[in-house]
Amino acid sequence: MVTTDHPRREIRSFVKREGRLTPGQQRALDELFPRFGVTIDADTPRPLNLPELFGRDAPVTLEIGFGNGEAMATMAAAAPDLNFIGIEVHRPGVGHLLLKVEEAGLSNVRALNHDAVEVVRDCIAAESLARILVWFADPWPKKKHHKRRIIQPAFVELLRTRLQPGGILHLATDWQNYAEHQLDVMDAAPGWENLAGPGNFSPKPDYRPETKFERRGLKLGHGVWDLLHRRID
Repeated sequence: MVTTDHPRREIRSFVKREGRLTPGQQRALDELFPRFGVTIDADTPRPLNLPELFGRDAPVTLEIGFGNGEAMATMAAAAPDLNFIGIEVHRPGVGHLLLKVEEAGLSNVRALNHDAVEVVRDCIAAESLARILVWFADPWPKKKHHKRRIIQPAFVELLRTRLQPGGILHLATDWQNYAEHQLDVMDAAPGWENLAGPGNFSPKPDYRPETKFERRGLKLGHGVWDLLHRRID
């Protein structure tokens, strides 16, 4: 019997438009990823032991979708007492971050080349993170694609469980419609406090470097909106 039934595909919040790796990025993936990267496969511990991963116990910041990694490398260099994990699905970005890690002699950065939702769900322990950053994620501007936006109620609740009580979720975008969507989702979600007050965006914190996507948005005349929410239970 022929059937047309197929398992429903999980909606992804990204499209893998991978550009060509430069020779330097390929070298970084070959030589540096074994030291600074985390491979997600059947042998990966679930959840990850973060103190063991970094060789020390220190507050951990997770950046979801770090792009080319320059902002993460800048933050890690400015805060050597903190640990930073970055997730990025595009391999050239991972290679670029690893080159920055090598250039700056950093030891407090780890990179994952995998889907962020799967990593957060399966590999990050409850109440293990001090801060989560989601900066300039794909805004999926067409209304029919809004379901692909990564900031949705279910994912926000998952992020809340991975933060320690008092931990911070920091969102930033240069698309006003997406900023308003994020604000609506976050202010309606239980267990959070908007640090700027309900219905308000926050000033850009000093620790957030300007990113490549931010610079591109500003050149196009976009504004930039930051949101900071604290886990309160």
